Amino acid sequence: MSERVMPGRADGLLTLGAADALWVDLTADSAVPTAFGAFTCSPAHARVGYVLLGGHVVATVRASGGQWSVPEAEVRRAAAELNAVRMDRQDLVRIGPFREAPRQECDEETPLRWRRRITGELRELGGGRERAGRREIGRPSHLAGIDWRQILVERTRDGTQRSWWLPRAVVRLLDAAEHTETQWVHAARTRQASAAATEPPFRPREARDADGRQTTSPEGPTASPRPYNAELEGQLYSTLSRKPGTSRRVAGWACAVCRTTPAAVLDHCHEHGYVRAPVCQSCNTQERPDHLYSNDIRVANRYTRLFDTGADDWLRHWHRCPGCRARTTLPLPHLAAWTAHIACRSLRPTHRAPGRREPCGVLRVSWTGSQNAPRSCMLTVAVDFCPSGEHRVLARVPYREAAERFRLWLAETAPAVAAAAGPDRLDGLPAQVRPVIADTSGDGLALF
Repeated sequence: MSERVMPGRADGLLTLGAADALWVDLTADSAVPTAFGAFTCSPAHARVGYVLLGGHVVATVRASGGQWSVPEAEVRRAAAELNAVRMDRQDLVRIGPFREAPRQECDEETPLRWRRRITGELRELGGGRERAGRREIGRPSHLAGIDWRQILVERTRDGTQRSWWLPRAVVRLLDAAEHTETQWVHAARTRQASAAATEPPFRPREARDADGRQTTSPEGPTASPRPYNAELEGQLYSTLSRKPGTSRRVAGWACAVCRTTPAAVLDHCHEHGYVRAPVCQSCNTQERPDHLYSNDIRVANRYTRLFDTGADDWLRHWHRCPGCRARTTLPLPHLAAWTAHIACRSLRPTHRAPGRREPCGVLRVSWTGSQNAPRSCMLTVAVDFCPSGEHRVLARVPYREAAERFRLWLAETAPAVAAAAGPDRLDGLPAQVRPVIADTSGDGLALF
């Protein structure tokens, strides 16, 4: 956008109303929808010293006359960062509702907590995108300047069970915003504790933008998340999760899978109980099996990433569990999904589409028995909504056969991961596997 005179501009600063207008103007062509009121409507609160725009912190300053203002250069920088985000509206992440998770430590809460805000607002309205859209027509609705209502997707199962979904790119953006705000608040508290009594807790520093004008920018957090280097390998989740300060320690790492987003949760193997690694909310949701029942899952489109395009990273992540690595296998739900998606791929029927053929229906895999009794465990792969049959069974695969097929495929697909696996690769592995930890409700999306 070319430079032009902005009403409310003074010495590189904009009034909050002018900043609202500039934000909407600059992001008009962004893939991520934005909302008017990013600086003036809740949850924005200029008087705390900053406003979130996407994953960017914009400092607020009190200009002459007591009027709150923001640096124009910072608004433009945040808009440029948001405009660079690419969003696939078909790549969705479930954000709720989940059963209420235990509370985190009080001093680690952040003002944004965007999942709780969205869930609370939708529950207050009785749920649903349409009702949310009808609430006080004309009232801005945003989180970190993003209009989440425009891209919220509601799905209903069996006419009663509803769930809410957002594009993965937006989930990553809001997770980054929450992390940035946590770091900002922590840095502010540190400065406040060590500064002299006359120094304000959110004192801005002077900087110059590209045109040489003096602007005000925040003393934001300088520490970036550090890479995860197997510091928690071999530890039990049940023990580690009870230690004070664990969630703060997790937030200091970058996600061990995508390595680009701050970690938010501690992923662990539900069969053996071992910690895998700290991951971001998006990656944790992506790898979670889509359970219909405790022994029945849909094989969603995301498994293309888990077992095709990003197979090496995900297989290495799953084998961070000593139990899975030593047995060269996957947890039962993941092995079932692999069997349906990879081992039975050639059996799936197709139908005609313009210029090509497309896979038919929706893959589903169920199992009887348990991996603890492999002789009695049987996987059944079926296609739902197939024209030739509502529940067309493609194959029934014994657990041991599925595990053996996976070992052969692993050696071809990720030889480095396969080379590190096997019963002779780990000393001190418990002789008895730990009981399966049933968790199909989504509570694992929170750390505690």
